[in-house]
Amino acid sequence: MRIMVLGLRGFPGIQGGVETHAEQLYPRLRALGCDVEVIVRSPYWENRPAEDAAGIRFTPVWSPKATGAEAFVHSFLGVLHAARRRPDVLHIHAIGPAIVAPLAKLFGLRVVVTHHGPDYDREKWSPTAKAVLRTGERFGMLFSDARIVISGVIRSLVKRKYNRDAFCIPNGVEIPADDADVDTPASFGLNPGRYVVNVSRMVPEKRHLDLIDAFAKADLPGWKLALVGDLRADDSYIRKVKDAAARCPNVVLTGFQSGKALSELYANAGLFVLPSTHEGLPIALLEALSYGLPSIASDIPANVEVNLPKHQYFEVGNVDDLSECLIRAATQSRPADFREQLQDWVRSKYDWDPIARSTLSVYRAACARRLGEILVTNGLLSPKDRDAVLAQHERLGLPFGECCVRLNLISAEDLSQALEMQFA
Repeated sequence: MRIMVLGLRGFPGIQGGVETHAEQLYPRLRALGCDVEVIVRSPYWENRPAEDAAGIRFTPVWSPKATGAEAFVHSFLGVLHAARRRPDVLHIHAIGPAIVAPLAKLFGLRVVVTHHGPDYDREKWSPTAKAVLRTGERFGMLFSDARIVISGVIRSLVKRKYNRDAFCIPNGVEIPADDADVDTPASFGLNPGRYVVNVSRMVPEKRHLDLIDAFAKADLPGWKLALVGDLRADDSYIRKVKDAAARCPNVVLTGFQSGKALSELYANAGLFVLPSTHEGLPIALLEALSYGLPSIASDIPANVEVNLPKHQYFEVGNVDDLSECLIRAATQSRPADFREQLQDWVRSKYDWDPIARSTLSVYRAACARRLGEILVTNGLLSPKDRDAVLAQHERLGLPFGECCVRLNLISAEDLSQALEMQFA
């Protein structure tokens, strides 16, 4: 099956929740037999290869490197590329890029959209940008052949607003090997087990300023706070974070980190904190848990859905509550096998391998629905029979066409002709 991916900057080593999601998902889909082409944004793809070790192809398409216009322009040009390439499935990630879903359908493409969260709730967007994102959400949910959501909270939102069901497939994590060095923490003056870490993009909804204030109030003896995220953009929020960190001597700004360096920062931390006002299903929190790292988070619905113990949540935006939670978590005694128990729990809920298999099932369902439409349009199958076949297809996991033949609803010759039309 030929899959084309749209809606992300690229991977690996490019910061962002969608990028991390794609970095883990698509090598696994490639291993399951999919031919994967990722349409990446050219400003992030200088001096990078056209194909990675897993056999995933990367096609740079131009976009302006400007907040707001970047995703829209790239998505529009990406759909034009997809219309020429004719993949079996175009998989669009996030509601901003999903604004081009109607255009993709106009070109006759089979479209799957993953809703990673209501981005219009992010503090950084203007009223106009929020309106565009809401339009993207609406178009993506109404015009796609199949919809994926990463949490039950988002699934309920889609059902309530658009009366559409969606496949709920969460983000996942890999359980890391237990052999991390201490070189990276040491380079920033961080002692193993004696620092709080936050890993996120430097944007207002991540509430770094709340965390810095709460950490200062907590006054944890011998502890430091490490904020991991890209500081290169020259915007007012990043300047505020830098100023606040400069006033607090035990706050360390590491800049963007990935790969081995990021792994070392997670593995040697004493506590992870996520004070966000907005998340889809927080990959950074799941990554921290995969290291067996004690974690606390704001009580927004997306974080609560991870289902940490109640005392590990604090009221979003409440600096005093966050400060008390920091003190409680930093001084709490834990059993010797705490990390192993936590990793076993994470492995049982957020393993990428079944997530990849579930995603492939959605692709097959989208193609099956398209084949069903062709058969109905050409008078070879009634709408009632199509729905019965779809139910059997989803229950047994057999190809849609094979289910039709097994039920004696169409002939093998009719199926062959319909398949030619489907993949024309």
